[in-house]
Amino acid sequence: MDGNVLFALALTLFAGLATGIGSLLAFVTKRTNTKFLSLALGFSAGVMIYVSMIEIFVKAKDALVNELGASQGYWLTVIGFFSGIFVIALIDKLLPKSTNPHEVKGVEDMDLQPSNDEYTKLMRMGLFTALAIGIHNFPEGIATFISAMQDPNLGIAIAIAVAIHNIPEGIAVAVPIYYATGNRKTAFKWSFLSGLAEPVGAIVAVLFLMPFLNDVMFGMIFAGVAGIMVFISLDELLPAAQKYDEAHLSIYGVVGGMAVMALSLLLIA
Repeated sequence: MDGNVLFALALTLFAGLATGIGSLLAFVTKRTNTKFLSLALGFSAGVMIYVSMIEIFVKAKDALVNELGASQGYWLTVIGFFSGIFVIALIDKLLPKSTNPHEVKGVEDMDLQPSNDEYTKLMRMGLFTALAIGIHNFPEGIATFISAMQDPNLGIAIAIAVAIHNIPEGIAVAVPIYYATGNRKTAFKWSFLSGLAEPVGAIVAVLFLMPFLNDVMFGMIFAGVAGIMVFISLDELLPAAQKYDEAHLSIYGVVGGMAVMALSLLLIA
């Protein structure tokens, strides 16, 4: 298999398995480090918004304009961008609120002792949350893989940003399952498995998209990736960062993420 493909798959696997980090954090700490979490989530949002609007969207537009001309290429770029937003928003809409990975849970939720009749409900909620996160992470895996294939440095930045935002999702899976079973290994296993949807998405991209990947398809996919990243940032990362915010740390994180991303793009240009 081509080295670039293996590298892209490895990055996607790294990003997906960060859900396991979230479950581990739920077991080794009593309280969420809210300052760090707010700053990190804001940083991730800044990276994803900047790279989507400044780098990914522009590359998609260039590819489509070169193939189809200025007017049609630009139109298809915009259509691809909002199609990505529509797909990820539809996935969000179809998921029940209680299992939606965007309904952020913190380590503090482990302090909430359930009554006996709530254990079954907690287990069900944890498993559905794992399933919901898996569904939600599948297009992210495709996005990370395609980005890494086109530009390895860009893929690294996106994989790190996605990994950061997967950590609270791991907590969301681990907390209810741990309290339903009392078993840390079971909670970690389901949190870990939910993250595997991202490398599965990458494998689907290898098997079904790569044989047909020309400049037009690449441009459309890249435009959709930009839309997915922007939606995740605005709908998930920023609200979560605000939830844990102290002294405007979330916005400082956003600006810092944008600055680091901008500098990295300048250095590799």
